[in-house]
Amino acid sequence: MLVSIFARISRLYYPTLSLVSKSFRSLLASPDLYKARSLLGRSNETCLYVCFRFFPGPKPHWFTLCLKPDRTLTSRKNKSSGYVLATVPTPHSPPHAKSSSLVAVGSDIYNIGGSDGTLTVSILDCLSHTWREAPSLRVKLVSLSASVLDRKIYVAGRCKDGYSNSFKNSCQVFDTKTQVWDAEPIPCSETKCNFYKCESACVDGKFHLVTTQGEVVAYDSQQGRWDHVGKEVSKFIVTDSYCEIDNVLYRAGPREFKWYDTEVRGWKTLMGLVGLPRIPLLSSVILADYGGKIAFLWDDDSSSYRPGGKYEKKIWCAVIALERHGNIWGNVEWFDHVLTVPLTYNFVKGLAVTL
Repeated sequence: MLVSIFARISRLYYPTLSLVSKSFRSLLASPDLYKARSLLGRSNETCLYVCFRFFPGPKPHWFTLCLKPDRTLTSRKNKSSGYVLATVPTPHSPPHAKSSSLVAVGSDIYNIGGSDGTLTVSILDCLSHTWREAPSLRVKLVSLSASVLDRKIYVAGRCKDGYSNSFKNSCQVFDTKTQVWDAEPIPCSETKCNFYKCESACVDGKFHLVTTQGEVVAYDSQQGRWDHVGKEVSKFIVTDSYCEIDNVLYRAGPREFKWYDTEVRGWKTLMGLVGLPRIPLLSSVILADYGGKIAFLWDDDSSSYRPGGKYEKKIWCAVIALERHGNIWGNVEWFDHVLTVPLTYNFVKGLAVTL
């Protein structure tokens, strides 16, 4: 009976329901529940996951967006969206996570390479909130950046050049359907750029890479070649506040929202955004693809004091629907305070999975 009931409600309530008891938590992670949801046509629901780091410890902390079951609307002026970020219990979580090494495919989040120089690949199953190991990288990378194109993960970085002390560029491809790395890396000699501490994004059907020199190269898997794109698109690496949605690249700062027009190779202002509060200039911000919408998270530029000598900050979230009428327009669906964190925190990354 519980399986039948839980299968009919939004998964946004699951994090709260899992706190009721161990048996509820076990049931909410069971394959039977997701089979029932599929039969009822309630699968393919988008869920947002956010990774934080709370200093001084290096361990990542995972949260997911959920709805409070007791949300109430008291007055239109002070109404709450009812959304909060709830802690995700992830036993045996990898000790390191970086924005450039985390990607989501389907219901899984991949942590590629962990700390610099490792070959490990770990997968967070967001159905059961358990980690498992995936096939290791074929070549150890000093630094890397990963992005997803057609359910394949492209990973670029630097690796040792034979037995010498020099390094060369490397780009490896992992097929998430077969769980196999391509036998040979993508040839990178023609790029003539340095992939050390690179940043990547998949737009216009190509794997784009911002190199150390600020140059942008794009790999066309259909043609099997690298193209030099120029430097204009590289402005998205100023911060980690960028994401790709429906083959369009978006970036944001406290006072700007932009999208990249590949036809004219230039950034344009995201129109609309009526109702979005003024974001403080010193705020940290991140973006995520939330099922075709923008999930925009930011913090207050001030901190609050709690007894015991602890200072905290508020994390806010807004969900922005997108419409294209020549230009692209953003419609703010809601925004709210969703989490309070220690003052010594960092955003790592926001990711959306399909469950």
